Amino acid sequence: MVTRGASTTGCLFSLLIFSACLYYGVNIGEVFFRYYRLLDEMDSQARLAPGLDNGTMQRRIAVAAQEIGLPDSAGQVVILRSMSPRQITIETDYSETVELPFFLHTFTFHPRSTLPL
Repeated sequence: MVTRGASTTGCLFSLLIFSACLYYGVNIGEVFFRYYRLLDEMDSQARLAPGLDNGTMQRRIAVAAQEIGLPDSAGQVVILRSMSPRQITIETDYSETVELPFFLHTFTFHPRSTLPL
């Protein structure tokens, strides 16, 4: 009985493609995971806004951004309180660059949280 080896090669090729997709997906997914962690912290601070001053919220968000591993620009938040309608807006801008084999991309994020006071 002679085996051609085509199924083994096909299996190895499929495994290679799957591994590459997993490698790229994990590295790119980390960038978005950090974004959502920062957005969650901004939402938390916005919910606590009636009892906190802007400086305290800015410090807390800056510390959280540093702990998450984001660039320093992510911690430079702008906090706006408006009277009509009574609401608070917390926002920032930052970029993260992902360098992988055959892939170099800069992701720009604009997290923003707006809640009524």
